[in-house]
Amino acid sequence: MNQSLLIFADFAPKIKKNVQTIGLQEIDLEKLFNSSNKNEEINYLFVHPDVSTIFRKILSEQKIIYAAGGVVRNGEGDYLFIHRLGKWDLPKGKVDEGEKMREAAVREVEEECGIKVDYLGEKIQTTYHTYTMRGKFVLKQTKWYDMGVNKIPKLIPQTEEDITEAVWLSKKDIKKIKENTYPLILDILDKISI
Repeated sequence: MNQSLLIFADFAPKIKKNVQTIGLQEIDLEKLFNSSNKNEEINYLFVHPDVSTIFRKILSEQKIIYAAGGVVRNGEGDYLFIHRLGKWDLPKGKVDEGEKMREAAVREVEEECGIKVDYLGEKIQTTYHTYTMRGKFVLKQTKWYDMGVNKIPKLIPQTEEDITEAVWLSKKDIKKIKENTYPLILDILDKISI
């Protein structure tokens, strides 16, 4: 939600800054999104012993757009990132009707970066993020997969999708990504220990 997080937990995690505990009656995703300041990170925290059931109920009440993408490594072990709309991101896109998530992930990475994926591995994580499109609130679920390409293919950013740059970066060069990306991308990078 903008630069804010909504955290569902069955225990009270230690969060370093800007935590606001909320109750069940306050979990209205669109209202939380609209009240979150685009320039300030707020961590909304909801704690409940059966958080999975509550989370599924909240999702069942939302229209969800499904997407898939990848964390792609090349033959040298460098990672693929794209620059879109002023932020660094990982390649991803909407799943077509009838398309399987894994197929969509490969298709989107190939389309957005002009490469051929040679390896499709396990699902890394599922993320949810919110935004507005044409004045309407959107909840997007993205499934992220481990992917690889042989050698170091040339990247061709899909400019019609507002991608201005596609780059290969080594682990040591990822700092610039972390300084200008979304919280959920930081979460993925942490999960894969980058």
